Amino acid sequence: MDLHHPILREFPEHREVIRRLKGADEHFRKMFDEYHHLDDTIYRIEEDIEFATDQEIEELKLRRAKLKDYIYHSIRNAPPACPACEGTGIAR
Repeated sequence: MDLHHPILREFPEHREVIRRLKGADEHFRKMFDEYHHLDDTIYRIEEDIEFATDQEIEELKLRRAKLKDYIYHSIRNAPPACPACEGTGIAR
């Protein structure tokens, strides 16, 4: 069973939008990075590399789920790509 849940595997059809948002939206990038940090932490706990109580692991999973929802909402509501932006989201 694969315990990692990276965003690009969760939403492969949105790979370009995710890349664009990571490059143009600092808040999105922070939430993306926090999600992956939580995912790694949860993996390490579930593989008995680190220890956490049942309550702690449930809180981590809840936070990861909320971040995933936020990221998905951001992806779905992202403005369309700007051809003049060269993939940055910022017109040149």
